[in-house]
This record gives sequence, structure tokens and C-alpha cells, in this order.
Amino acid sequence: MDWNHHRFHSLWPLPAPPAAVYAALERPEGYPRWWPQVRAVTRRDSRTGVITIRSVLPYDLTVAVRETRRDPSAGVLEVALSGDMEGWARWTVTAVGPGALARYDQEVDVRKPLLRLLAVPGRPVFRANHRLMMRAGRRGLRRHLGAV
Repeated sequence: MDWNHHRFHSLWPLPAPPAAVYAALERPEGYPRWWPQVRAVTRRDSRTGVITIRSVLPYDLTVAVRETRRDPSAGVLEVALSGDMEGWARWTVTAVGPGALARYDQEVDVRKPLLRLLAVPGRPVFRANHRLMMRAGRRGLRRHLGAV
């Protein structure tokens, strides 16, 4: 088992139309306004940028992001990640009843040296940290969509 390899999966039921959810998710420069753990987003161009995140644990992750798929009709947004984490992340937004379901999938290898060093003893803590970040993101997006 590679202790530095992680797969994450989150489901966010949201009380908003899928098009509104997709519109919020396709604008990462807006994430810091509603997702507290997304500390900064710097766009390089229309398909690339850099994101800095920090959840409960006292470390930042800085990741270069490159769009690999944008398909509004299928509700899919996918990016390649490099830097402190390498791999990919994908949002898939679908209609569920009167609202939407935003599914987040991510598969990454951690490259940040300190996190690699702590991979075995820290793995449960890193996963809990990710869950807390995702929970806060879901709550923040719900509030943001209610205000839009």
C-alpha cells in the first residue's frame, strides 16, 4: 500500500438547481468567499491556476490546477493537480428532486515532504482533516447558493 496515495469521495446534496451549483463550482476564484479552507485562488489563464488550501491542521497545500474537462451538459468539471498533491479532482453535478447533488471525487499522491514523512501515523488524521474541509465547503456553498 502506498500511504501517500489517497482517494476521496464526497456527496453534497444541495437545495439549488444543478445549473446554479455548476455555475458556482466552475468559478474557483469565488471559492474563498464561501469555502473557508480555500485560502487563495490565482488564475493564470482560463484553464489554469494555483489554489492554496488549509483545513484544521497547521499546514498549507499549494496546488497548480489545469482544467482537463468542462462539460456543462453532463455537469462535469475535472482538473489535473500538481504541486503539493499530484493527481486529479472531479465535480459531477446532477439533478436530484428539486435540487442537485454535487459529487466530488479526487485521487492524489501527496508530494509535500512533511506529509510524506508523516504518512503512516498521520493518515487517519489527514483523512479526518479532509472530511472537515469538505463539510465546511458544503455548508458554505449551501449558504452561497441561498444568497445568489
